[in-house]
Amino acid sequence: MAPWLKGLGERHTVIRYDERGCGLSDTEIGDPSVEAWVGDLETVVDAVGLKRFALLGVSQGAAIAVAYAARHPDRVSDLVLYGGYARGRRFRGEGEEEDSIVAAIRAGWTGPNPAFRRMFSMLFLPNGTPEQMAWHEDLLRRSTTAEAAARLYRARGGVNVCELAPQVRARTLVMHARDDRVVPVEESRLLAALIPDAHLVLLESANHILLEQEPAWDMFRSEIEAFLGPDTQPSPPIAVAHLSGRQLEVLELVSEGQTNEAIADRLCLSVRTVERHLTNIYAKLHVSGKAGRAAAAHSRRLVIRRLHRRGLSPRLRRRPDRRHQPGRRSSDPQASGIRPHRPGNARERTGNVSSRPVREHRRDPALPARLHLQAAQRR
Repeated sequence: MAPWLKGLGERHTVIRYDERGCGLSDTEIGDPSVEAWVGDLETVVDAVGLKRFALLGVSQGAAIAVAYAARHPDRVSDLVLYGGYARGRRFRGEGEEEDSIVAAIRAGWTGPNPAFRRMFSMLFLPNGTPEQMAWHEDLLRRSTTAEAAARLYRARGGVNVCELAPQVRARTLVMHARDDRVVPVEESRLLAALIPDAHLVLLESANHILLEQEPAWDMFRSEIEAFLGPDTQPSPPIAVAHLSGRQLEVLELVSEGQTNEAIADRLCLSVRTVERHLTNIYAKLHVSGKAGRAAAAHSRRLVIRRLHRRGLSPRLRRRPDRRHQPGRRSSDPQASGIRPHRPGNARERTGNVSSRPVREHRRDPALPARLHLQAAQRR
């Protein structure tokens, strides 16, 4: 998603979140359904403080975007759908294919043999390079468990928002890769027919995930820019005046997707101290605990941009290193090349995906899954 965030964030503020069961959101996915997914989107929108905005739905997210737009016509100004559908596989006669793919997920999602995952790369990135396919296969394995992937895939097959689509009142742009192997192009034609006055654009590609080196990616971006125009909406208000320097440092690492243990290790603090900083940050930003981390991540990016506009550049402070000062003998095991054990040192991170879920606070029973959010601020 990095090219997407970078490309779309050049002229717009882009906010995305990890779906329940994926990435840094909770792996306990509960009972996935359109109602649950729309509820997750509502939580993110409320946490960030958006009032009226353009909504982008990609692949299975298109159906959720349609349902949200139908439910909240006062909030969605424009709707952009790519590679999406109004009805899941079981409603378009692909039940046997769904069973086969679910079986493949359970058999080889996390196994050492990449052949099972290569099947998904051939579907999602048929024109990708070997390196891009390998990246996609590794991302699949690291972003969620086999059980969660199978349940999510099965749940998406039962999606049907055909009755909600005609209720959408927002201006709508529908785009689809003409030779998409994951979602048939006919599904976007159906979406465009169901949504009043929707505009359909077909892209010359077979990739379900558009790649930045292909012409279809440039066409995708230019169509969005022409449809949305410049971003004139003000950034969501945030209260940052009273954040201390240390709290800004913690916020910096939260926005990078760091866990509490990793933040503690980076700043030479205890995990409990990091938790106290986060509690105070949430209170000062006026966000609730259940969605605080998502809102804080977005708020930090707005803070950094404001600092840059003032000619300032935030830096992480570190404790002074006194291990090699003359005349000082240190008992620090790091001085002899031995790294002291801290909880979380063994936690692995690759790219933007953590191998374990974030679990800092007790989850609110009203929110079945905590969502991890990313934001790209327009330049």
